[in-house]
Amino acid sequence: MCGIVAYVGHRDACPIVLKGLKRLEYRGYDSAGIALMNGGLNVFKRKGKVSDLEEFIADKDVHGHIGMGHTRWATHGEPNDVNAHPHYSSSKNIAIIHNGIIENYAALKQLLIEKGHTFQSETDSEVFINLIEDIKQNSGCSLAEAVRLALHEVVGAYAIVVLSKEDQNQLIAARKGSPLVVGIGEGEYFLASDATPIIEYTNDVVYVNDYELVVIKNGELEIRTKEDVVQTPYVQRLEMALESIEKGGYPHFMLKEIFEQPRSILDSMRGRMIAESNHLMMGGIREFENKFVNADRILIVACGTSWHAGLVAEYLIEDLARIPVEVEYASEFRYRNPIISERDIVVAISQSGETADTLAALELAKSKGATIFGICNVVGSSIARATDAGAYTHAGPEIGVASTKAFTAQVTVLSLIAMILGSKRGTLETTKLHQLMVELESIPAKVERALELNDQIIKIAEQYKDATNFLYLGRGYNFPVALEGALKLKEISYIHAEGYPAAEMKHGPIALIDEQMPVVVIATKDSSYEKIVSNIQEVKARKGKIIAVVTEGDTTIPSMADHVIEIPETSEHLVPLLSVIPLQLLSYHIAVMRGCNVDQPRNLAKSVTVE
Repeated sequence: MCGIVAYVGHRDACPIVLKGLKRLEYRGYDSAGIALMNGGLNVFKRKGKVSDLEEFIADKDVHGHIGMGHTRWATHGEPNDVNAHPHYSSSKNIAIIHNGIIENYAALKQLLIEKGHTFQSETDSEVFINLIEDIKQNSGCSLAEAVRLALHEVVGAYAIVVLSKEDQNQLIAARKGSPLVVGIGEGEYFLASDATPIIEYTNDVVYVNDYELVVIKNGELEIRTKEDVVQTPYVQRLEMALESIEKGGYPHFMLKEIFEQPRSILDSMRGRMIAESNHLMMGGIREFENKFVNADRILIVACGTSWHAGLVAEYLIEDLARIPVEVEYASEFRYRNPIISERDIVVAISQSGETADTLAALELAKSKGATIFGICNVVGSSIARATDAGAYTHAGPEIGVASTKAFTAQVTVLSLIAMILGSKRGTLETTKLHQLMVELESIPAKVERALELNDQIIKIAEQYKDATNFLYLGRGYNFPVALEGALKLKEISYIHAEGYPAAEMKHGPIALIDEQMPVVVIATKDSSYEKIVSNIQEVKARKGKIIAVVTEGDTTIPSMADHVIEIPETSEHLVPLLSVIPLQLLSYHIAVMRGCNVDQPRNLAKSVTVE
């Protein structure tokens, strides 16, 4: 949600910043802007895409070796040129770009107006930069000190970069609750919301911690705490490759990432499981093995697709390890005074590792003494650093806003956790454990086979691209898949879709079914197969259109369904890793046929870093 890029060094800043903003487009935004030092402090900004900004500055002087850029996702104030970032201070001597929300901006704004400051926009960010200027003017301190002091006054979340025309060799940044990374090159520095704009230029990065202030001046990097204590930067080496954030010949990142799942699932289990030698291990679990094995309860907190992965984990862990599991929306968790004890394990799941609601939920759980375990994809992310232990999914960068490979990578890691806990607690027989390990190892190849259904799914998409509603039904392990399939469709095609447990259809949704209603039923061979066959018959009796995802070789459902998608047979415990694949493809192709922006759906952001 929003993107920051900044540069200081020996190259022209503008091309680097603009390219970086394009790399961050997946985060979601509605306007873009850039500030450059080239004799003065010049700001250019426009509502719309980065390409609109490029067109606007085509005839402008945009040379200079220090600059910053921003893609804004509106919170305070509608999307327009004025509310776009960067924002000047009243004097236009200082400019800011800001991700996050300043919760006490209204009170600060009133105080600043009384002191004579003027405002051009409706944003909380303009309040922030005027606060910095006010402190600097009244105390006579340096800009860096004014920024540090301002951090004590603002309440909320922020990642900021500040430039001043009075010191054209200095770039200042800070963060609290919104991600910020510093790239270190040869005589140059890069700042960004994540590593994607940086990887082209350097692999050496510093992840800025909460309440830290970054000052880059005259080629030197200094990091201080809000209390003015100098920190020694911890430089990490990025493992990301540039080609991993390119489309690689695919028309969209989403399609590329759907087809990457055989590899990403394999990478998520690599080194953690080898069925032939009965090797099953996860470092984060081993470190807290006793707490996991003896836990009274496991609480899973997540949002969106990660919440659906958590629901799959509830089935897995309760079934295999016999530990009670509760899955909570992170966005609601801390607002209902949850009961948490020191004997609870709280598992926080987030692709980006920066989801604001999930971070807030785990901080609450930590304050109650629970052990916090994180599952995320981005190395060095806030959740990875805030948890007691955890596991990376190793799915590789996911650029498409609608998560696909993140879901299957999370389910893979959660499956391993359930198997490990079942083995340690003695609730999973050795023979059954080995069978599951062998089957999980076969999943990447079976996903490859499921992806071969792409052409068949295109034909189904052609028939239903103009539908206004969809219903998704599943039972047991496939119920979370039904929720995920419905979410994917509405996220990227803007068709209303709902997922339900199939048995709940009779408790309301059946009233919606007629000959215009496509119903996607995940009906693989499992313990509830006969029940879901009955649900299909109920839909057909009301003239609903059935798109059935079934196990290869099924002879019963094809006689009832309008369309049948056969996926390879697998264990009931692992079927979500396969049954979700056709639903991802169906959503993708319907969205493309409807002319939707698949990788950047309207109003959505990849990483929701504000509440």
